[in-house]
Amino acid sequence: MSQHTPNALTAIFKRDRELITHLKGSDGHFARLADEYHEVNRQMHRTEAETEAASDERFETLKKQRLSLLDQITDIVSKAREAV
Repeated sequence: MSQHTPNALTAIFKRDRELITHLKGSDGHFARLADEYHEVNRQMHRTEAETEAASDERFETLKKQRLSLLDQITDIVSKAREAV
């Protein structure tokens, strides 16, 4: 299912796949952020696909959480890209 989940990090950072893989293996903080992003994104996808129920408030909370995680991940990826 994860391959078909919209907004996956591998789709967002297509040109940085190797860098993402490297960061997941070498940076524990990044790996935790990526794992948390993946889980929040999957919860949102299940709610959108109506396989899992969630209130509008819960869905909005998930959207904000996903955006915050994506901002943090993007910052780390950008800095790592500059360092290469």
